[in-house]
Amino acid sequence: MILRLLAQYFTTFFRKRRGQNLRAAVILTVVLLYGAAGFTYFEREVGEATFVDGLWYSLVTMSTVGYGDYFPKTPLGRFAVGVPLMFVGIGILGYVLSAVSTALVFRQSQKLRGMGKMNLKGHIVVINVPSVAKVEQVIRELRRDPTIGSDTEVVIVAEELEELPRVFHGHDVHFVKGNPTRDETLVRASIDDAAYVVILCRDPKDSASDNLNLAITLAIESRASKVISAVECIDPGMMDLLRKAKCDRIVCLSKFESRFISHELLNPGAQSLIEDLICSAGGQQLYITAIPSALQIRTYGDLSGICHASQHVLIGIRRGKEQIFNPADNTALLAGDAAVTIGERRLLFH
Repeated sequence: MILRLLAQYFTTFFRKRRGQNLRAAVILTVVLLYGAAGFTYFEREVGEATFVDGLWYSLVTMSTVGYGDYFPKTPLGRFAVGVPLMFVGIGILGYVLSAVSTALVFRQSQKLRGMGKMNLKGHIVVINVPSVAKVEQVIRELRRDPTIGSDTEVVIVAEELEELPRVFHGHDVHFVKGNPTRDETLVRASIDDAAYVVILCRDPKDSASDNLNLAITLAIESRASKVISAVECIDPGMMDLLRKAKCDRIVCLSKFESRFISHELLNPGAQSLIEDLICSAGGQQLYITAIPSALQIRTYGDLSGICHASQHVLIGIRRGKEQIFNPADNTALLAGDAAVTIGERRLLFH
């Protein structure tokens, strides 16, 4: 890992003002070789000085460390080798180190400002940042699920951000700045190799955000249809268009607002109950799990027994786009059905 980072940094160093930096590196190499060869040649009369000893002396002198374990004892060794290393070598080495540090800072700055290109696989792409807190919550919820994992890397794609928010620093969250409807931006986010993409509304108060999300969905599905996509929309009328755009999951929060209010009035505590069921922070949660056809579970009653043995409460099945809650035990299960359960962790069929 360290060698790879050093290689990347020195590549950046030579790309930026390539001719000037290359000349400085060549001069530095020549001075080092001159110092090593000169020290070995002139000091051979007063001791056994090897080329490696000369190279070490040159590095120590040019870096102004001056350990004193090796030093020239002959006049020619001091004035023909030592003095040039002090005046010429120190200046050249200082320039090279300064240029390298500048390249490091430049590269890190480019990364934070979203100007780089990602090289990731199996990651999550989050598009648009309505608020930093919302994006942080989405990432946290996704990473808590064992099917995704806490170490899954995330790429945030946004046109309006100037740089990656500090709250994401050091948490395997990257940033790509650009228009998410353009292929160039999606390529820099490694969308082709992503596992999931979450498209949030850029402005939840502006219904025009739906049009942007539709365009983003079309851009993604046209080049990376295998990526599982979830899109947020404001207008329920946009859901049909998003389905036609081949979006995998659609969330329309405005559909639930009025229902939450009326349900909370008629059933006090309903909001906190639903919040607990869909929050992955801990406790019991709601899960929808595909039923493996290989198990040959024939009826709802059989499925209920299997779920109970795994300490899950079966509340229904999902069949296509339809939810069937609390059916009779003799209800036959069909291929493609999914179990709707409440449990501490995701249900695993054995």
